[in-house]
Amino acid sequence: MTWRNLVFALFFTLCPALVSAQKKVSDEALHRPTATPDRVILTWAGDPATSQAVTWRSDTSVKQALAEIAVADDGPKFTESAKQVAAVTTMLKSDLGKAHYHSVKFEGLAPATLYAYRVGDGNNWSEWHQFRTASRGAAPLTFLYVGDAQNNILSLWSRLIRMGYAYAPMANFIIHAGDLVNRANRDADWGEWFRAASWINATIPSIPAPGNHEYFKAPEGSEITKHWRPQFTLPENGVPGLEETSYFLDIQGVRVITLNSNRNHKEQAEWMERVLANNPNKWTVATFHHPVFSTARGRDNKDLRAAWQPVFDKFGVDLVLTGHDHTYGRSNVTTGMGARSEKAGTVYVVSVSGPKMYKLEKQDWMVSSAQDMQLFQVIRIDGDRLLYESRTARGLLHDSFELIKRPGKPNEIRNRKLEITTQAK
Repeated sequence: MTWRNLVFALFFTLCPALVSAQKKVSDEALHRPTATPDRVILTWAGDPATSQAVTWRSDTSVKQALAEIAVADDGPKFTESAKQVAAVTTMLKSDLGKAHYHSVKFEGLAPATLYAYRVGDGNNWSEWHQFRTASRGAAPLTFLYVGDAQNNILSLWSRLIRMGYAYAPMANFIIHAGDLVNRANRDADWGEWFRAASWINATIPSIPAPGNHEYFKAPEGSEITKHWRPQFTLPENGVPGLEETSYFLDIQGVRVITLNSNRNHKEQAEWMERVLANNPNKWTVATFHHPVFSTARGRDNKDLRAAWQPVFDKFGVDLVLTGHDHTYGRSNVTTGMGARSEKAGTVYVVSVSGPKMYKLEKQDWMVSSAQDMQLFQVIRIDGDRLLYESRTARGLLHDSFELIKRPGKPNEIRNRKLEITTQAK
């Protein structure tokens, strides 16, 4: 053996020991805010056709923050026409220290238009991101839906949400059906969530619903995480006291209703009655965390079902998208006892996107089910047709169906033959 080969042999023998002795980077260092914007995320607080909200984080040295926006162009000169908008700043003290969260509402935008924007303090800027405003009326629509990210978010959820983006890069929004994180007030959990989706959050608007893991125990009872309102800028048109955790918005012929399934079920049912009684949209999608029909043993939500399913039946809600049970289950067009509308019939879905898994309890209501699969869903709506696909973290098609609108009747459901019926080895 030559001296050079001996050196290489010694290096590779000792290398694992050197690596194992390396000190782990602390949460404080890994998730520390700086003057440079991070955790940039698009949401809505107003009309998706004419407005867009953006929220981001910095350290507390940033006292005044702003955003710049311009109609996107094929060349770089769009920056010359950029307009500045001042941000509203909120200080949040987390378990890792203080940070400033900044929020801007872009308003007066043109429908169906591609915009470029960046956020910062005038000296320290993010990159330029792009988003497209919604069409003013009904138009083809695509969105992603994911259940609980919750655990090992950066390590194991990141591949799932990035695969979802690969299948729907022009999606209009992403629904997060609760339990985005595991520990409500742990800043490192939220840091992982934002890093996992990275610039996807800054490009495709999010519609989040709070799960039970977004709540923490407080002297006055359980409370929503301190992170929720500073980091998400959402509609305040919901139930009083549940601001930005129950809300609705209309986008391209679809009314999306987000509910807080952790509390106030009766009050939200009454609110839904009013919201759905005056609904000009052809399609209605509801999302929240706890399932109407559970997929896991011992987790039935009878009180929630009794309060909300009659409303879904009465107004013919098309899809109900939930999480919580860390398995997958999907119904056909389903009604409850004593349905009060000829249009009654809803497809109920439970899904999970993160790595935490429970045991599936198969039940008669399930047309499709799965255990130990990380899944994302791509939903496309065009006129009278809705196409639903549930895919694995590898992109394999697990479940698919079409809904077809029929005037004065429940939707027709067509369960589609899968292109892939088993997991590839």
